[in-house]
Amino acid sequence: MTTATRAFALPAGLRLSEARRRVAQALEAAGVPDAALDARIFIEDATGLGAAALMAETPLDPAATATLEAWVARRLAGEPVFRIIGRREFWGLDLAVTPDVLDPRPDTETIVEAALRALGPRRTAPLRICDLGTGSGAILAALLSECRQARGWGVDRSRSACGVARHNLAGLGLDDRALVLQGSWGAALPEGGFDLVASNPPYIETAVIPTLATEVRDHDPALALDGGPDGLACYRLIAADLPRLLAPGGIAVLEVGAGQAAAVADLMRQAGLVEHDSRRDLGGHERAVLARRAG
Repeated sequence: MTTATRAFALPAGLRLSEARRRVAQALEAAGVPDAALDARIFIEDATGLGAAALMAETPLDPAATATLEAWVARRLAGEPVFRIIGRREFWGLDLAVTPDVLDPRPDTETIVEAALRALGPRRTAPLRICDLGTGSGAILAALLSECRQARGWGVDRSRSACGVARHNLAGLGLDDRALVLQGSWGAALPEGGFDLVASNPPYIETAVIPTLATEVRDHDPALALDGGPDGLACYRLIAADLPRLLAPGGIAVLEVGAGQAAAVADLMRQAGLVEHDSRRDLGGHERAVLARRAG
């Protein structure tokens, strides 16, 4: 897909269906993947009608036209669709997404699913949950939405990311059960005793980052991508602290990149954790690595 900025214009008074068709055509012609889906998202958000916009045959008003034209130009320049509209659905929850946080992908829902399955009937208990590198707060929000008696702690090195997480948790009515702290991984938490520690740490090798697609390389924060020379730098720090952070019997669930599951499981094993397991995402890739503190 081209990264050159290009103008995009719509004739005045187009009906929504025709506007959607023209947006999809422009995106497809530029090689944008999932052009029809992006066009639908843009129409729904620019009109404020949501899914109802797909059935409406009313003319596109001038304000929505101007918004669409600006959004399509940004998409043609390589900016991801959810960064353009400033929000993303994750686990059925509506989350704000800013340049300060990783855009939460559907694959990361594997972490939530794996954690809930590992908790089993305990998910109804008054659990203590920790999300290391919380970013937008997506994982923590999803877990708290399912574990209604739990309390959660989110940690992130970025002050701006902490602000986004707090905003999202408050918008979902979860802030009364959540605390977001700025700090480096578990060092921000003086005490442990967590029943569940979840994390999606940076795991891309430093040398690989310049080769990533522009949607990732130019729009996700480097702090959320760079996992060091071998991609495992953050896992070493997290794994070493898990015995302190977890309560006896507590579960750790970590997202991993392609080919990293065995290495991350070994780091958790070296830290003394037991009952290692992994879960695959919808694409069949090992995405989540689980382990438990003995007891």
